[in-house]
Amino acid sequence: MPQSRLKNILLSPIILLLFAAGCSKVEYAKIDDPAYLRVFNNLNYTIGLDNKDEAVPFLTMLIDPEMDKDGIPVKAAVKGDFLDQREPYAPPYPSHIGTGISYKNVEYPGKENVLVGPILNGFDLSSWAQIPSGKHRVVFLFRPVNNVPFFDLDTKLKRSVLIDTTMVLDAKEVYTLHVLQKNFVTKKNGVYLRKENFHKLSLSDSLVYVNFYNMSAKGFVNASKDQKTSYKKSGALYGGIKDEMNIFYSLYTSEKTMKGPVYGYQNILLGKLTRNSEVLEVSPYYNFPLFADGKSNGKFTNIWQRLDLMTPGMDPANNPYEAFQMETDGNWAPVNCMTDGKSQLIGNDNAAQLPNMIVNIHSGVYNPRSFSTVNTIEIVNGNVYLTTVQRKYAPPIY
Repeated sequence: MPQSRLKNILLSPIILLLFAAGCSKVEYAKIDDPAYLRVFNNLNYTIGLDNKDEAVPFLTMLIDPEMDKDGIPVKAAVKGDFLDQREPYAPPYPSHIGTGISYKNVEYPGKENVLVGPILNGFDLSSWAQIPSGKHRVVFLFRPVNNVPFFDLDTKLKRSVLIDTTMVLDAKEVYTLHVLQKNFVTKKNGVYLRKENFHKLSLSDSLVYVNFYNMSAKGFVNASKDQKTSYKKSGALYGGIKDEMNIFYSLYTSEKTMKGPVYGYQNILLGKLTRNSEVLEVSPYYNFPLFADGKSNGKFTNIWQRLDLMTPGMDPANNPYEAFQMETDGNWAPVNCMTDGKSQLIGNDNAAQLPNMIVNIHSGVYNPRSFSTVNTIEIVNGNVYLTTVQRKYAPPIY
């Protein structure tokens, strides 16, 4: 049976009988030679007095839409509705399925009941939707922030096209599609389609992998500070970073302070990060050991990761900005990938917060057990996002 996303519903026996008598199961048409697609809405601005004329970045995605004589979409081969701004963390499992709390989708497929990807080379692709391979027309439209399905909206509310483009998806390939602001001054928007390759690489279960992208809009880092007030939750990153940055990493064992460094893993240079929202090449993956801490037992580790993005010529060990809590002017931005993604470092307010790149979960007889992952960190204007992909692991034994 093809993989699908069905909501878990708790029903009493009487309701269950009524449900069985009055409802039919969702039928999924088989897709031959599919591609696998995941979509994020990176339009991370908020509407205020200074930009009140801009449309709210709440979207509908239509793939191969059918238009009426007036150019209004009436149906589509694929619909991704209620596409809200993405969240800082995209975990290695479809976490938003069946929540029932909100109609909003923080990614596609998100809550959509569609065919999803298989286990490919050991990686769980259930956060990617199956899409027929080949050439497609893709349209993103602004829509009202309500729970009315797109095709049920009044005609006048289905005219606001954000992007109308075409893309080619190859069979059995894995794609991530981003809606982005390309120019902060002109407010030009566009898409960024990336063909992923993590499932084709020879990766070790004992190493954690991460690559980086700066997909910020042209002109963002040099724009005035009063235009960036909505990004201050990202610490020093809220103002943006320079187009060329070096990436350093450090590992720590303490969950709330930087007093537990892992020996041999302090201020290590990974590589260079170049701003680019056009070229579709996959960035190289860097790695560090899953059990870098010699005190761990080889089953569980509590290490977390500190990243320092710095302009060439700067060094985390001699950072003039950190001691004085001054504006960094895009020259330095720290990111802490901690256990819960919420803890703040004592005496340091500059760090953006993300979850740990190591997944700790009940598996087999171990609770918890630590697993390596493949991660992508993306910077878009003043925000930073983490996407984590994981291999399948053994279910818990109680």
